[in-house]
Amino acid sequence: MRLVRVGEAGSETPGVLVDEGSFVNLSDVVDDFNEAFFASGALEGLSTVVAERVDAGRVESLDRRRFGAPIARPHQILCIGLNYSDHAAETGQAVPSEPILFTKSPNTLIGPNDDVIVPRLSEKTDWEVELGIVIGRRASYLSDEVEAHEAIAGYVLVNDVSERAWQIQRNGQWTKGKSAPTFNPAGPWLATKDEIGDVLALDMWLDIDGARRQTGSTSTMIFSPTFIVHYLSQFMVLEPGDLINTGTPPGVGMGMNPQVYLKGGETMTLGISRLGSQTQHVKAYSA
Repeated sequence: MRLVRVGEAGSETPGVLVDEGSFVNLSDVVDDFNEAFFASGALEGLSTVVAERVDAGRVESLDRRRFGAPIARPHQILCIGLNYSDHAAETGQAVPSEPILFTKSPNTLIGPNDDVIVPRLSEKTDWEVELGIVIGRRASYLSDEVEAHEAIAGYVLVNDVSERAWQIQRNGQWTKGKSAPTFNPAGPWLATKDEIGDVLALDMWLDIDGARRQTGSTSTMIFSPTFIVHYLSQFMVLEPGDLINTGTPPGVGMGMNPQVYLKGGETMTLGISRLGSQTQHVKAYSA
């Protein structure tokens, strides 16, 4: 299934995508795709409800309707840095021996096609196409990667927007360069694991104003999604609905020579196979 939330920001309707132009409205059986929903195990029985409604013709058009992030505001957004061997090379940093962990503020989450705002006083706002993992059940001290796989609800396309000066040059953890408003577009849908196939064989790309900047594949990940979930569960409790951003392939602005950053006025377009695409207009901060 491909879970979606459509409608105006703050009042999205949960549903399941039928095709590129229509969805099944589930607002009468699901409050939202949030922590309570995933914790209840309701995801497992959702396909039967969707099939019955499709058969009955209870399908709604997506025409001119906004996609929100496919999950409600999560308990936490966790991120893995330098998780692609070719991206580590472009930054001149060594391949990490263990996952590098940082966080993003949960209020960075926005819809896949919402505007991205360059923060006030920012000089180095950058882009990062990434695979996101959504946790499906509470996970702590998972025994192995098989159990980690079972704890994953599905996957989502994200743009891990980053302010590099604040991330690297301001004497602190990466979080301060990752947590500005609008810095985590997600969607358009959450694909359950059966929709994906081999999660380590997905093509990734990102364009700025129509020019290709990032081209990559999840095949160059250093740490796989199941490794990451198992690893993180040894240090913290992962809650249902949590989002984990898993790193980016090469082609970020910081890795270019000379470096290139977002100022406002640009259009970012990005995608991952089986997870759809996003388009964000970049706007400069204004009070």
